[in-house]
Amino acid sequence: MSENTETFAFSAESLDAAKAIFAKYPEGRGASAVMPLLTLAQRQNDNWLPRAAMDVVADMCDMAPIRVYEVATFYTMYNLKPVGKNFVQVCTNISCLIKGSDDVFKACKKKMGIENGETTEDGLFTLLEVECLGACVNAPMMQINDDFYEDLDADTTTKVLDALANGETPAAGSQAGKRVGCQPDGGLTTLKGA
Repeated sequence: MSENTETFAFSAESLDAAKAIFAKYPEGRGASAVMPLLTLAQRQNDNWLPRAAMDVVADMCDMAPIRVYEVATFYTMYNLKPVGKNFVQVCTNISCLIKGSDDVFKACKKKMGIENGETTEDGLFTLLEVECLGACVNAPMMQINDDFYEDLDADTTTKVLDALANGETPAAGSQAGKRVGCQPDGGLTTLKGA
């Protein structure tokens, strides 16, 4: 994690990515790149945005810094303080709640020894209760960094967290082992030949 929050500069690799982002927008529409540039800065900075990074993005987009701060504070995908190596977001919206997200969240708190919004002392995990993550059909689910873990219960949640704690990368997707993507539990029932 970057300890220096007073300055920020995009790496050469990130600058190349930024150029590709700007190329997608018409001349004079640099402000349209604000969200992908904030995401790029956040990824470069261990998944959080110091004010200095937002200022760099504002300059690149030719925007007043306050406009960039407004974007970064409005969207929950931007982290304005450091998070753990594994940023665990547990969905507790209606579909996940009905299917047992309370048990998933309790398993996370028990395994990590932290509460909502906290980070473990070793910096390995940050836990956050969130609203809909858009995988309702495979509820309950949690997002860890960029990966979705679906069809969870307390045991499968603990297994995923154990694997991460051991430096392993657990397979994303359904943890029940009974579906592919968003297919029904028993597999396809229609459109089998299409």
